[in-house]
Order: sequence, then C-alpha cells, then structure tokens
Amino acid sequence: MLKQIYRSRGFQRFLATLFSTWLKFCYATMTWTREGQEKPESVWKAGGGAILCFWHARIPLSPMSWPQSPERQEMRALISLSADGEFIAQTVDRIGFPAIRGSSQKKTDLSKNKQGEVAFREMIKWVRGGGAVAITPDGPRGPAENMEPGTPSLARMTGAPVMLVGMACKPCIRIGSWDRTVIPLPFTRGAIAWDGPLTATRDDDLEALSKAWAARLSAVTRRAEAMLDGAGAE
Repeated sequence: MLKQIYRSRGFQRFLATLFSTWLKFCYATMTWTREGQEKPESVWKAGGGAILCFWHARIPLSPMSWPQSPERQEMRALISLSADGEFIAQTVDRIGFPAIRGSSQKKTDLSKNKQGEVAFREMIKWVRGGGAVAITPDGPRGPAENMEPGTPSLARMTGAPVMLVGMACKPCIRIGSWDRTVIPLPFTRGAIAWDGPLTATRDDDLEALSKAWAARLSAVTRRAEAMLDGAGAE
C-alpha cells in the first residue's frame, strides 16, 4: 500500500516540489569553495557538446556545478526509469535540468542495454547538437563509485569532452541508501572540485578507461571533501 502511494504521480509531484524547494533554499544560503573552476569554464567557452560525471550520492548538490545560463551548454540529466528515478527526474526538472530517462547500471555497454538504448541514442543526438548531459556512472543501484563502459562509450561516439566533478557539503545529512546520498542543509559550507576535460578515442579500451575515470572521479570527490577542512570560501 505504501509503495503504491509512493509511486503515484500525485505523491511524487508533491515530494519533488517539496524537495526541490528545499534544495533551492540550501543553494541560496550555502557558502561555496571551488577548485579547478577554469577547467569547466574552458569547456563552456569552447561551446559544443559536453558530458558531466559525478557519483550518484552527489545528485542533490549537482545543479550547483553547472548552473543553467546562456553562457553554458544547456544541461540534461540521465535519470533511471525506476520509481526513485521518477522522483529524481521531477525534482531536477524543477531545478532546471530536464531528464533523459534511461539507465547506465547494466554491466554491458550502455548502447547495448535494452532499457537504456533509446536514452543512449537521445544522448548522442543531444550532445552532438551542442548540449550537455549529466551522468551518474554508478546509478541507479551501484555498486557505489563504480563506472561501467557506458560513459566512455558516449564520449567516444560523440567526441565530446568529459568533465569529472566532486562535490561535498558540511554539515549534511547522509541517508541510509546504498550510496549514502548527501543531502545539504541551509547555511552550511559546500565544495566543488574539477578534473578534466577527458576524451575517448576509437583506440581506447573502454573497460580500462572506465576504471581509470572512476578512480579520478573518486579522487576529485575526496578532494572536495578535504577542501571543507581548511580551504577558504569564495
């Protein structure tokens, strides 16, 4: 019964409105520290398609890494087709990130994932047309901080640069999900650290690239966490 209520469109719209309002209030009152900001700025200035990667636990912080504006590529977010994904999609849409519905969770290349095939084609078209897409490579069910070949495959097929972003906030709420999602609080400190841009070519081994990029994404996430222990705020 409770599951049916949660999955109802009306209840999910209510939750998404409530949560997106909370997040907007948090963003407006948080103090942010940024490192490597020149890296995404070079991608914004160059124009053309782009791919943004962050771990699933950082979704509630992610809109602050790529604020929508005419100076940046318009962002869309890859969100799973699950019930939880529906709630996330409605939430990020209210913050200004329309969703592309699909999944990068399968163990095979995303382009061969039956559930994600349509989404993969949509992302290729969107990125080739000059848009940006946000991907959580370990979503929607993990393992946490594990990347499958879908992201490098998208980068190789589009030729778009990949930006890795680590985000953290302190203090925060960590919910008891598989990824221990970070929920920001108002009037707290946030940090954003960047790595990239990265590219994938036809000669690259996608499995090896996935492991290398995952290590770098985890490293930049740990860097964002460390920044809150001593860096000055901007």
